[in-house]
Amino acid sequence: MQQRYYSLDIFRGATVALMILVNNPGSWSHMFAPLQHAAWHGCTPTDLVFPFFLFAVGNAMAFVMPRLQEAGAAVFWKKVLKRAVLIFLIGLGLSWFPFVVWSENGLVFKEWVNSAKPETGVRIFGVLQRIAIAYLGASILAYYLRPKPLIFVSTVLLFGYWALCALLGQGDPYSLEGWFGTDVDKALVGMAHMYKGEGVAFDPEGIASTLPAIIQVVFGYLTGLFIRNHGAVSWLWKRVPESKELPFKLISGLMVTGFILLVLGWIWSLGFPINKKIWTSSYVLYTTALAIMTLATVIWFTDLQHVRNGLTRFFDVFGKNPLFIFVLSGVLPRISGLIRIPRGFNEDGYTDYTTPLAWFYKNICALLPGPPELGSFFYSLCFLGLMWGICFLLDRKKIYIKV
Repeated sequence: MQQRYYSLDIFRGATVALMILVNNPGSWSHMFAPLQHAAWHGCTPTDLVFPFFLFAVGNAMAFVMPRLQEAGAAVFWKKVLKRAVLIFLIGLGLSWFPFVVWSENGLVFKEWVNSAKPETGVRIFGVLQRIAIAYLGASILAYYLRPKPLIFVSTVLLFGYWALCALLGQGDPYSLEGWFGTDVDKALVGMAHMYKGEGVAFDPEGIASTLPAIIQVVFGYLTGLFIRNHGAVSWLWKRVPESKELPFKLISGLMVTGFILLVLGWIWSLGFPINKKIWTSSYVLYTTALAIMTLATVIWFTDLQHVRNGLTRFFDVFGKNPLFIFVLSGVLPRISGLIRIPRGFNEDGYTDYTTPLAWFYKNICALLPGPPELGSFFYSLCFLGLMWGICFLLDRKKIYIKV
């Protein structure tokens, strides 16, 4: 059986852990600044999480694609389409889940489009949906193109996205109001199925901004090819160096590439700002650069220096069931929201309710001394610990849930 790529498990696991941490605060009103997304332009540590995961998806592709290419187009299309469709449907199901909501008369079915408020409904796009589309697009490009043409096409697509933003935008083409992608989403999916978290209909995982996200996966794939082509796979797995120059060439190559992309991303940001919410091309280069250098660091410590400690084991179990635990981290709060615990009466004399997770936050976490952000963060850590415990049990039983 093929041995797992340990450093990629650590990298992917740390990314999933951070995704769970930042997506599950005790209170969205009380979060430390690094755990929040940038208001618009800019990049916080939280803004690195999603592109890092897409990069990891592409990196893993480099170890699978050769087998798919050998198997032929029929096998490739069957496996890739099946996986992309399943991930997309799981994401859509998560958006709709738990399919019922509380009303004055009890639980009612959550309509695809709200009959009372036609401008609201089930959101079509989301994190998993973007992963599915980006994986599919990157897989097609990687299957049919060799590395040099793939780099050329990726460059053209990133510049093409910049041109679309600049030419089709209105006013400030890189602002919330002026970005062209919102009109695309409204026309193709409808306002009812778009994200409303910005106060208006705007989807940060919409159709237009998924194009550069595909290239994020491609860059992860090219990085994986670089590791394979330097013989790192056999060396890392056997733990016996074929050449004393190999570690230097591998790590220095990754670090230099990352630094070059970092500089290019910064230069590009002078004209096309770094922005996660519209996934700008400069954001792709900037975050890819940091992902490459982070992965190089993880490879150095875990696979070259053979560091194994509590921190690596903590992230390792997340990396072995990444999609499953991410979905579970979204399912549990929704299930908790269906369980109502009476907690007295409100100002109108009606029974006031809370949920198990909300009760835990308000009666335990929020009571911690210090700023309210501390209690909110403590809740996030507790929730992360719960998810880790589930992953740990699955790993102990050698249960790895794949799509």
